[in-house]
Amino acid sequence: MELTLPEGYTLQQPQTPAQFAAYHHLRYQLLRKPWHQPPGSEIDELEAQGIHRMIVDANEQVVAVGRLHKSQQNQGQIRFMAVDAACQGMGLGRQLLQALEQQAIKNGISTICLNAREVALDFYLACGYQLLGEAHTLYGEVKHFSMCKVLTAPSHYQDTLATLGDVWHRTIPITQALKLVPCFYDGEEFVVSADRAANLNIHNTMFAGSIYSLATLTGWGWVYLQLQQRQLPGDIVLADANIRYHQPLQGYATAHTLTSENESDLSRFEAKGKARFNVTVKVFDGDRLCATFSGLFAVRRTENEK
Repeated sequence: MELTLPEGYTLQQPQTPAQFAAYHHLRYQLLRKPWHQPPGSEIDELEAQGIHRMIVDANEQVVAVGRLHKSQQNQGQIRFMAVDAACQGMGLGRQLLQALEQQAIKNGISTICLNAREVALDFYLACGYQLLGEAHTLYGEVKHFSMCKVLTAPSHYQDTLATLGDVWHRTIPITQALKLVPCFYDGEEFVVSADRAANLNIHNTMFAGSIYSLATLTGWGWVYLQLQQRQLPGDIVLADANIRYHQPLQGYATAHTLTSENESDLSRFEAKGKARFNVTVKVFDGDRLCATFSGLFAVRRTENEK
């Protein structure tokens, strides 16, 4: 679903130190300062694993903020939603929430849970969230209520993703051990998620070998989807690969690849029964890029699709 922000307002992902400073400043001003909390209290231990979005006005002033993070492989939590008082009533909160929900679906999240302040109950109810009951009281006076929403993924490619998952489990047993799930595809972007607990190393971060396997299978899966869309049966093998690890991955990994950034020659496959695919996969922890994989996959036609 396309976002429809008012003229002059744009949705952004904070990336630079200055952008994050402005993003956190609004969060502090609206959610912590009125209750006499110190600066820094608006940031928690899951910040580095989050998906952060903000809305800025025509002067690049941050007017709305929100964060999503994974709490389980298929479950997420939204926190720190806030809209500047001068901009309330413009639909910015709803658009920001919708943007976070779209990111959640891409990352394999089927259920979002959150703790809403009492003043925000009507807003979340209007956005399709179910009230579960009282959660906690913050600072002795700010009541919070547990709420959740089941997200609906686009249905067009769901059967194909389910088939890919079955193929993985039947023919590549490691996908079950690593708990890899092909969770999103729209013809352009393909996303695979990995469970955190199944892939931890002694440093409590994701094992480098698991990251490599996740990236490799994401590339393999993208090639599989290209063949499936054209009903072309073929055996897929990894011919060459390179991976660069940028930083430790502490949360729940998602691997993304874009059709527009990959190279393939399906006409050669149709004519000669073999082809090569150059695929780039990026592995993220929330918004943070943790690894970049480049793989060369070779495909040879088979008599029957496997």
